[in-house]
Order: sequence, then C-alpha cells, then structure tokens
Amino acid sequence: MIRFPSFGESLGYAEYVSAPASDLAAKPRHLDHIHAAAVPMSGLTAWQFLIELGHNEQNPLQSERHSPVPLAGKSVMINGAAGGVGHLALQLAKHEGARVIAVASTRHEAFLRELGADEFIDYTKTKPEDDVRDIDLVVDAVGGPASGRFLRTIRRGGALFPIFPLGFAGHDEAADRGVTVSATQVRSSGDQLAKLARLLDSGEVRVAVDSTYPLSEAAVAHERAEAGHIQGKIVLAVGDAIADQSGQAGVPSVQWPPRMRGH
Repeated sequence: MIRFPSFGESLGYAEYVSAPASDLAAKPRHLDHIHAAAVPMSGLTAWQFLIELGHNEQNPLQSERHSPVPLAGKSVMINGAAGGVGHLALQLAKHEGARVIAVASTRHEAFLRELGADEFIDYTKTKPEDDVRDIDLVVDAVGGPASGRFLRTIRRGGALFPIFPLGFAGHDEAADRGVTVSATQVRSSGDQLAKLARLLDSGEVRVAVDSTYPLSEAAVAHERAEAGHIQGKIVLAVGDAIADQSGQAGVPSVQWPPRMRGH
C-alpha cells in the first residue's frame, strides 16, 4: 500500500520498493508477514469508509466529501462480508458498537459468525433487498451497478457506501428515499495502519488469508481472485515467506495467524 493511488504510473508486484516513511507502520507484533501483508489495502479501505477518512483528496465521482457515520447502536449490513474488505469492515463496525448483518454465500456462514456477525443472510437463498428494512448503513463491498438494490433496505436518513461505486445509477432514487450514497478513494496512511496494528495485536480485529502464492505465480493468484468466493485476502509470498500452494486448486479453508486460531 505504497503511494496509493498512483494514477498514470507503471505499477506491478516487486520484491523491493522505495516508500515514503509516512506510508509505513511497524508490522503488528503477533502477526506473521503473510497475515500482515493481507491488511493494508483492505484494512485502510474499511477504515477510511467507516472510521476516519484521514485525507482531503476529493473523490472525483461525487461532489461532496465522504464522511463516515456514527456506528454505535446502529444497524449495519455488509454485502460481500467474507471478502478482503468485507471481513475487516464487519469487525470494525462491531468494534464501533454496531449490530452487523453479514451477507455472503452459504459456505461463509461459520466464518462470519466467528468474526462476530449478529445475523447472516445467505444470498443464494434469500435476497436481502426483499427481506431487510430500516438499516442505518449498508456497506456494499461488491459494489457496481447492482448497489442500487440496497436502497430499499435503508431507513430515511441512512446511508449506502458502495466500495466500488462505478456504474451506480440510483442517485435519484436515493434522493427520493432520503439516503446518502457516498464513497471514497482509499489512500496510503502509515498513521491509520498503526491504529489497525493495535487492534490486530489485541485480537479485537483478525485478518484472514484465503490463500498464498509465490511471487512468480502472480498470474495464478489472479485466477484465484477471478474464481470468486474468497474468504479474506490472497497474498503473494516474497523471498523466504512460505507459500501455501493449496490456493491453486479449489477454494481453501481460511488461514488464521497461529495465535488467533480457536479464539
């Protein structure tokens, strides 16, 4: 999560990179490097959407500045709750005192309940937009044109945060319903990573790794991402980090840091 976003520059995966000190934070003491590597992109995305924006860069897709909303005592529904951003957003919302409804497919239920979901909706059996009403905040970690379907689940005065807002076409409906639709572009932040590190070290927030691949097999990791139904993050292992090759076939079980298992 270095100099992100870097529009117009050549980007890629590398073993070594120079970095502004302000983008960096010390690795959480109780996480190995694989799990620490899974945190920055998704963790900062969830943090800046839900807790603290932390920068003044304008989102070019909307005229107003994104503002996180108070979560204590509120109801929050997270679509795509098992993915990289979703599973961390769930935990941060719980940390802030929200009641959380997690939306994902069948196989993720035990995983999400372990992370603290108060309610689970299996979207393969139930459409949340048909059954849920009066939610204070919907975080759509999937995003895209389909985000508008969640507007009917939100109370007047509530909010919809699509993590991927491109293609959203429901602004008129949102205005009619009195719902705020807002997104932001995540930015690098060493200060916020340090705050996340404290929550990870305390065990209040956990990061899950879906699968790992050696740097030389980045293309295979992308194929895994394209297959979907991910639990947590996919990690590329560099140097002496040991890659778990189970990620190359099917969907592996989630990998927790050693000290976190069973908690």
